[in-house]
Amino acid sequence: MSTPADTSLRSYKTIALERKGRLLTLTLNRPDTLNAVNREMHEELADVFDFAALDEHSEVVVLTGAGRAFSAGGDLEHMARNAANPELFDNEVRLAKRIVFALLDLDKPVVCRLNGHAVGLGATLALLCDVIFAAENAKIGDPHVAIGLVAGDGGAAIWPQRIGFGRAKEYLLTGELLTAKQAQEIGLVNHCVPAADLDGAVEAFCERLLKGSSNAIRWTKVLINLELKRVATAVMDAGIAYEAVTVRSAEHRAGVKALMEKRKPDR
Repeated sequence: MSTPADTSLRSYKTIALERKGRLLTLTLNRPDTLNAVNREMHEELADVFDFAALDEHSEVVVLTGAGRAFSAGGDLEHMARNAANPELFDNEVRLAKRIVFALLDLDKPVVCRLNGHAVGLGATLALLCDVIFAAENAKIGDPHVAIGLVAGDGGAAIWPQRIGFGRAKEYLLTGELLTAKQAQEIGLVNHCVPAADLDGAVEAFCERLLKGSSNAIRWTKVLINLELKRVATAVMDAGIAYEAVTVRSAEHRAGVKALMEKRKPDR
């Protein structure tokens, strides 16, 4: 006998929502594409964190991915359309700012269950969470530059806040992917655990939060995020503008073509 759907949960096509007690889990749900972000997921991400903030039935939020990846970043076909028609990118780029600030404005603690690779915007989503538990087989990185783009959709805002300017420049200027162990060693993620232990580690931490003082936890997060929001306010508009310029470049078109053909771009 099937369990009836929770009608208090909003329904999305690319994000699955589940509530267990006071814990709300948001799952990026395009597993066949490694949860790559297309136009529809962009739009739904811009809404789902607002829903989570207003959900009176939950106190803690988990963000994770379906299948073997957290999120592979931008959907290739979607990026190819934007590269061929930059006005499409201009129409949706506003969503990047909404996603970043919706996450930063969400006053409930957000725990990232990094079940697999997090790349590009996927990495940004993970890093904007409050505490990150990563499976040891996961990798994380922001290779915007590898396809001729500026990391303008949040990476330039959050990476320096987690690991400092020197290391952030090293990884954002090269697009290098880090293993979960490397990411933990430099403070990019909080915890690296065996994949078999990931669920237990996340559940134990969430239970600890749920047993704590809800208001004190929320308002402490709000206080810490004041500085993150100040930084995001300072850099997001410029970042989006720079990325909009580079999406029109021949280097970007060549980079996307090379990705689709599974080869390195010509330089």
